[in-house]
Amino acid sequence: MDEVVRLWSVRRRYGAVTALDDVTIGFGAGTFTAIMGPSGSGKSTLLQCAAGLDRPDAGRVEVAGVTLTGLSEGRLTRLRRERIGFVFQAFNLLPTLTAEQNVGLPLRLAGRRPDRATVRRALADVGLAGRERHRPGALSGGQQQRVAIARALVTEPAVLFADEPTGALDRATGHEVLGMLRRLVDTAGQTLIMVTHDPVAAGYADRVVFLADGRVAGRLDRPTPEQVAAWLAAPTAATGPDPAGRGAQGLGGVGHGVDVAGGAAC
Repeated sequence: MDEVVRLWSVRRRYGAVTALDDVTIGFGAGTFTAIMGPSGSGKSTLLQCAAGLDRPDAGRVEVAGVTLTGLSEGRLTRLRRERIGFVFQAFNLLPTLTAEQNVGLPLRLAGRRPDRATVRRALADVGLAGRERHRPGALSGGQQQRVAIARALVTEPAVLFADEPTGALDRATGHEVLGMLRRLVDTAGQTLIMVTHDPVAAGYADRVVFLADGRVAGRLDRPTPEQVAAWLAAPTAATGPDPAGRGAQGLGGVGHGVDVAGGAAC
């Protein structure tokens, strides 16, 4: 399986704190990966380094065939605008703009005139056909997050990064948004990398990668929420193949990386 995102031996420190410690990991095209771990485990730092929002102190990051190491800020900005999509817990919509205008904003920032058909298709893909002229204040929280997702997808990114995308939503609305993200992977082949604390949200992913102390600590393939919760509660007990045959794997201190695309520990 081709990899859209790859990190090799990535390290990142903030003062005396090691956020990422020799992490090697790959993300296959058209897959949905959830990143989990306790606070301070390195989840957000991994996402930021993988997306070119932060620069590692050592190691190499590649996105869509482009090595980020050594790129100027200008080239990094262009790459993020053209090849990377972002969805955050906060919707970050401009309240004075309509849904259609919010979705077209990344195109304007890239110096391109938004094509109305393209923007409306992006809104239709997230179930918001007919809501193009609504401003954020006239939309529910779930609908606002759908607008944010459409905005992230309008540039047809190689990878979509989502940081707690359902954190500000109630459970029912969160399920709707997660189901929509799952369909984007299944029907459109979108590559999706999501940071989450929620085992239920992680259950929508193809794989869950667990971090601890800045290292990859384990992985679950085709996870259920119950398996994810069990791993988080007792990671050492969750290592090795699980009884359901779903491919639970704990890496412990053996290695610092996992090949998410191929399923082999590095």
